[in-house]
Amino acid sequence: MDAARSSASPMLYFNPAECQPRQIYKIMTGIIVPRPVALVSTMSRDGVANLAPFSFFCGVGSVPPTVLFCPSLRPAGPAEAGHWPGMRKDTLRNVEETREFVINVVSEAIAAAANATSAEVAPEVDEFPLSGLTPVPSEAVRPPRVAESPAQMECKLLQVIYTGHAPGSGVIVLGEVLRFHVREELVENFRVDPAGLDAVGRMAGNTWVRTRDRFELIRPK
Repeated sequence: MDAARSSASPMLYFNPAECQPRQIYKIMTGIIVPRPVALVSTMSRDGVANLAPFSFFCGVGSVPPTVLFCPSLRPAGPAEAGHWPGMRKDTLRNVEETREFVINVVSEAIAAAANATSAEVAPEVDEFPLSGLTPVPSEAVRPPRVAESPAQMECKLLQVIYTGHAPGSGVIVLGEVLRFHVREELVENFRVDPAGLDAVGRMAGNTWVRTRDRFELIRPK
């Protein structure tokens, strides 16, 4: 153990209380990798569709089937400009007002289109035409699904948890999955073919990652 300690690389120490929020964000997105991408579709109370990617996203449990994604609060914009008022992103505001959303899995084929939906645009802009992706009706919720996505989950809101109220604070959005949609050729006995799904993830900065290099480990009994 002493030899292992002496040969280890020195560790840097970061106290979040002594760092800028952007610095902590960079550390977190560099360490928590790879992160699956949730392309979240919502609809405003006025019926305007919204589409945006989130890489703080995961499953929570299967009974009931529960997922979460985490938008962050942004600096408040000038209310008089009528452009991005307040600190909530359009996705978060829509979810809180309508209590519905759809998570669309991002494959490599639609990664560039999903990335295009991250552009800051006014709330009245529908990102489906902006990205070239195709909306298709959902069964249990109002927001449309993304036709090009290999799998989608229709969700109803369970809870919204604010971890803080400053720019950069995370907001946990918990939803129950009401419907799963998966391309027929990808499913056999409820098992999804990872090669056919071809999901992508996020690393730090502008780097994305494919999920084609895989290995198996058998769980110990």
